[in-house]
Amino acid sequence: MDQGTLQGIGTILTMVAFFGVCWWAFSSHKKNDFEEAAQLPFADDASPENKEKRRD
Repeated sequence: MDQGTLQGIGTILTMVAFFGVCWWAFSSHKKNDFEEAAQLPFADDASPENKEKRRD
């Protein structure tokens, strides 16, 4: 095998991995997990007791 063939195989494997990640990220069964993760920054308890504990 020459270098061009190896580069072609590497390109194909990279494309398959890319499309696999896209399929995983945009599949409907992951939607609830991603929506829950998107709300995590807003789930912080803003009570004064917790703010004082973090400063210690």
